[in-house]
Amino acid sequence: MITDSKPQAKSLFENPWTQLILGIICMASVANLQYGWTLFVNPIDAKFHWGRAAIQVAFTAFVLIETWLVPVEGYLVDRFGPRPIVIGGGVLVAIAWVMNSIADSLPLLYIAAAIGGIGTGCVYGTCVGNALKWFPGRRGLAAGFTAAGFGAGAALTIIPISHMISSDGYQHAFMFFGLLQGAIVVIMGMALLVPPPAILAAKVKPSTTSYGYTPQQVLRSPVFYVLYLMFVLIAAGGLTMTAAVKPMAVDFKVDKIPVDLFGISMAAGIFAVSLSRIFDGVGRPFFGWLSDQIGREYTMALAFLIGAGALFTLNQVGGSNPVLFVLVTALYFGVYGEIFSLFPATQGDTFGSKFAAANAGMLYTAKGTGALLVPIMTALSKDHGYGTMFTLFVAFNVIAALLALFVLKPMRARHFAAGPPADAPAKAATA
Repeated sequence: MITDSKPQAKSLFENPWTQLILGIICMASVANLQYGWTLFVNPIDAKFHWGRAAIQVAFTAFVLIETWLVPVEGYLVDRFGPRPIVIGGGVLVAIAWVMNSIADSLPLLYIAAAIGGIGTGCVYGTCVGNALKWFPGRRGLAAGFTAAGFGAGAALTIIPISHMISSDGYQHAFMFFGLLQGAIVVIMGMALLVPPPAILAAKVKPSTTSYGYTPQQVLRSPVFYVLYLMFVLIAAGGLTMTAAVKPMAVDFKVDKIPVDLFGISMAAGIFAVSLSRIFDGVGRPFFGWLSDQIGREYTMALAFLIGAGALFTLNQVGGSNPVLFVLVTALYFGVYGEIFSLFPATQGDTFGSKFAAANAGMLYTAKGTGALLVPIMTALSKDHGYGTMFTLFVAFNVIAALLALFVLKPMRARHFAAGPPADAPAKAATA
């Protein structure tokens, strides 16, 4: 049996770890389209006075299109391989930020968000799906490292982008970083490869399947819908927080207060954004690795309950203590980001590698569904304060933790015991 620990590589690029590194770099290069957006909201509003809620519609449109088209992009990856999809994505993310740099109307901002969503979805769906295929025995770790590129990639550039916005204006920052990020994705995408058949067919743990479920078969499985619901519950809170950290720091009046942590002194607002990206990035591979050791459902429940505690604490003391605002916000993102490693890994274990990109893409649309709540929660926090929003998200986290332990875990056990679906080919059904 061939496993990911002893790959039969013919060249440097046919090595699972090389493919993983290439995917991580691609993911880091598109991270700012989501995680750097919060830095641009106030400058755009200061220039055009469109209002935060109207500007955040662009963020929602970006997330919806990024996520809901991933199944299509995943299908293309499964059919044509990762290279052309990622190269096309790199071109589109560059175009999106160049358009943002010249956008002088909300419709143009929204069109740019849509183009950026398509491009980012191409990169995200391809790289996560490729990681699941190349690492059948360590899907949690591989998906975690890949997703970490998206979570922590912005940490390297948050401060330079913030400085460029302050010194040269947000439009220059959009132009410069858009072209830079797009070029990196195109170059890295040229080296992405499909894993050999022996790796695709590998089954290395009892709680995995070697049979490749088609998207149609996945949609008939109750496991998929439980995973989808849990994903929506957690993603809704994380996406709202992602868009709101910087504006929230302003509203809490801690944005400009200096905070000294880890030998670094920085204004609380930008410190919270930067540290959150680091914690988000570290948390994804850590919880992915942990789930490989103790099980997906136990790891989910642990992370979701820590997230609930962080949101509760932030609601109680975040506005009165800038140090706690920075630390608790970072803690929350450290456990929130694990959904982007655990859910793809769980999907890969449950439904196999052959159609992993398309199937992971279908599950990833839950992020887009969760994004529908972002403008609603933004308006809710404006009208009633952040307390109501935090209370809802604490409840979402607790519900998801309970679903993981008491619904998903026994349901997956029955799924594996049943074997391949009834319409599986005879050879697969008897394997």
